[in-house]
Amino acid sequence: MSLKDKIKNNPRLKKLVHWMLIPTGEARPRLWVKWFVNPFIHKRGKGSKVRSRTRMDVLPFNQFQLGANSTIEDFCTINNGVGDVSIGENSLIGMGNVIIGPVSIGNNVIFAQNIVVSGLNHEYRDVNQPIQAQKILVAPIVVEDDCWIAANSVITSGVTIGKHSVIAAGAVVTKDIPPYSVAVGNPARIIKRYDFELKDWVRV
Repeated sequence: MSLKDKIKNNPRLKKLVHWMLIPTGEARPRLWVKWFVNPFIHKRGKGSKVRSRTRMDVLPFNQFQLGANSTIEDFCTINNGVGDVSIGENSLIGMGNVIIGPVSIGNNVIFAQNIVVSGLNHEYRDVNQPIQAQKILVAPIVVEDDCWIAANSVITSGVTIGKHSVIAAGAVVTKDIPPYSVAVGNPARIIKRYDFELKDWVRV
């Protein structure tokens, strides 16, 4: 059994390790984790940038990867506490975005501003317990290569956005979007698709 499995299977040990990594009731790792652990575990590609006013709530027990020549702009929050966060090459994460894993973002992707992408949900159905005390549900989000996610969009857990798709400003994406599509609205619906025979974008 690996060390990670031993910690997971021992509630007392898991609680102690969690406290050592993260102050009680917080999501941000302790400074010693940020300075002396994360740089040796998480992968950053050549030419990648994380701006100084970004909040990096990344921990060593899940992955964080940032591909070559990709940038995370100021005022973003990146959190891998409940799932890996992977960002490909030549991608831009614009100002004020919130990305909570598990999330996989491809190459050449543009995120505009104030987007929320969360692979995390809270269970709520037991009315005898506060929602805060109920379990956390996770389902991976995948944003494939060459996509543009416009400002103020929300992408919910379990969604895949296909290659070279556009999500319009303010859209709330609750279901998968096929490749080469344009989606708008709340909930998001597809209004255009690229037709490879006509070589043009066609209204749906």
